[in-house]
Amino acid sequence: MLSTSAARIRSSALDRISEQTRRRLEDNVTRCARAFDAAGRRREVIDRRIEELDREWDIEWTLAANAAAVSLFGLALAATVDRRWLYLPLGVAGFSLLHALRGWCPPASALHRLGVRTIEEIDRERYALKALRGDFGSVAASPANAEVRAQQALRAARRSAMAA
Repeated sequence: MLSTSAARIRSSALDRISEQTRRRLEDNVTRCARAFDAAGRRREVIDRRIEELDREWDIEWTLAANAAAVSLFGLALAATVDRRWLYLPLGVAGFSLLHALRGWCPPASALHRLGVRTIEEIDRERYALKALRGDFGSVAASPANAEVRAQQALRAARRSAMAA
């Protein structure tokens, strides 16, 4: 059964943020909130983390790059060593098709367990940091301590993700 890409991604097991990934996200935002306070509310701390997030490879990008690399490796081995190596790019193509049709494949689950995040998980951290930095107003203006502001920023990012 085929579905739209948005519904496929939302229904995928990869769309559920694991407890470990959620804790990592909260730790990153809280650490930035503390550094933001310690730095006298200088934006550079959060700007640097947002730049890191802009360079982070999401699971889709990682899957595509790895599929291409493994396919080329299999083709090179088939051309130089043994034709049976053609089964490697054939398997990669099958996984790529499964991922395109269903939004899931075994390599995606493995990468997620290894800590490669979905674009939604990366965006949630990015929006929480932007809220903390003051891009959206109310969170950075809050007089609360760093941990409370970090939780407010995470809630604001969750609401904005749900609205999208």
